[in-house]
Amino acid sequence: MVGPSRLSLIATTIAAASASAQFQKPLVSQPEEVLLGADKTASKPLVDTESLQACITTDSLLKRAEVLYGIAKASEDEFGHPTRVIGSEGHRRTLEYVASEIDRLGDYYKYSTQAFPAVMGQVFQSRLVLGHSVPESATPMSLTPPTTGKEPVYGDLVLVDNQGCDASDYPDEVSGKVAFIKRGTCSFGAKSELAGGAGAIAAVVFNSNADGLSGTLGVPSPNHVATFGLSGKDAEPVVEQLKAGKAVDSIAFIDSVVNTINTTNIIIQTVEGDPENCVMLGAHSDSVGEGPGINDDGSGSLTLVEVATHLTKFSVKNCVRFAWWAGEEEGLLGSDYYVATLPEEENQKIRLFMDYDMMGSPNFAYQIYNATNAVNPTGSEQLRDLYVNWYKSKGLNYTFIPFDGRSDYDAFIRSGIPGGGTATGAEGIKTEEEELMFGGKAGDWYDPCYHQLCDDVGNVNATAWLINTQLVAHSVATYAASFEGFPTREITRAAGVYEQNTLYHGRYLVR
Repeated sequence: MVGPSRLSLIATTIAAASASAQFQKPLVSQPEEVLLGADKTASKPLVDTESLQACITTDSLLKRAEVLYGIAKASEDEFGHPTRVIGSEGHRRTLEYVASEIDRLGDYYKYSTQAFPAVMGQVFQSRLVLGHSVPESATPMSLTPPTTGKEPVYGDLVLVDNQGCDASDYPDEVSGKVAFIKRGTCSFGAKSELAGGAGAIAAVVFNSNADGLSGTLGVPSPNHVATFGLSGKDAEPVVEQLKAGKAVDSIAFIDSVVNTINTTNIIIQTVEGDPENCVMLGAHSDSVGEGPGINDDGSGSLTLVEVATHLTKFSVKNCVRFAWWAGEEEGLLGSDYYVATLPEEENQKIRLFMDYDMMGSPNFAYQIYNATNAVNPTGSEQLRDLYVNWYKSKGLNYTFIPFDGRSDYDAFIRSGIPGGGTATGAEGIKTEEEELMFGGKAGDWYDPCYHQLCDDVGNVNATAWLINTQLVAHSVATYAASFEGFPTREITRAAGVYEQNTLYHGRYLVR
């Protein structure tokens, strides 16, 4: 069990908003920091990859998954089903579980928490009527405010000039009406804010191609208005009418809330090892509200617990830092906050960051983020190649996937820290070629229970989870022992090409 001080620490950091402002460094002397035990590691052998990998077992991972599912069930009274979404009892107990497992490991790690404010949104009802039709593709943006009074609003559509990224694109007649805005260039949040500033009563952002469009408004603004996404297919006839000078009336209705709660990151770092050269890895501790999230990302969180546990059998030359991020499903909130509050001198101590999200999808592919030095901070490509070489050494196939901002590596890359990671697939469709490479079923999602109630223990492929946890152990052991041949950190904050090309922030499109 977690000691009384640790339990009260978790409860305090979740409940108190003021704590987030007090914790600005990840592992320096703070009231929230705990130094565990009094054992010494000097007599232990230096970590080597084969020995650490050999410690990983399927049985241990699955036992942890059963525990985590039981934890998710603690939210049933409030949500009606198991979940570990931030703010829930299931998430609070997830943090307690991680803390209790680390507490068992004696003084091998320094333990820290980082409380922060997290924005959450929920849409209860919505409806959009354009002329005489109710477009099926109309989808409220995440973190959208409600329509005025949470009641329907009525007004003609006004086609905004260009892509609605400048105040001058919004004609005077937008005031009191519904802004109709083409996707592109700037964020959805910027478009909504400009529409609200021009007096629009609602906004509709339509796609630049035929596909549907859903995304997030991001950080709330007082000028945001109720905002829908719309497919290009549904928008096309409306745009034609508006360009022809015809009036198109509309009804917009969104009943939603946007709230700020307080939640907590957990960060541990080896006491031993060069503190000026840290290998860092992370996974997210939360699930979506719709389900227990045993694969997404219980698998990654439990992989970190398992590797951290067995690492204590060895000594390290470079410090190893593990992080369990909160609020990933709401838009990478925990990792964003961590990196944003990281002083420059602490930033430079992180040699690389490795992201591990969804390690055991049932219809898996062994996926590697295609991070190259040409687009990302130097060192990202060397990490990518470490994964490639490991799969090759095991006679396993692999595939590259876009490094597109959909998980917690995003803030690290934007802040100049090399990064990468592996995954096994979410809502993407397995190809026929991948069926030949990995088995499973072409034409189905990699994880058919992605963000659903059925993401339970039975949703995790034990073989894929074991293989990927062994790969995580390999990555930790390699860099904990030596950074020989790995590029030194560059003094740079920008990842310009990455930022220009990245359309996602977490699971949400942002522009």
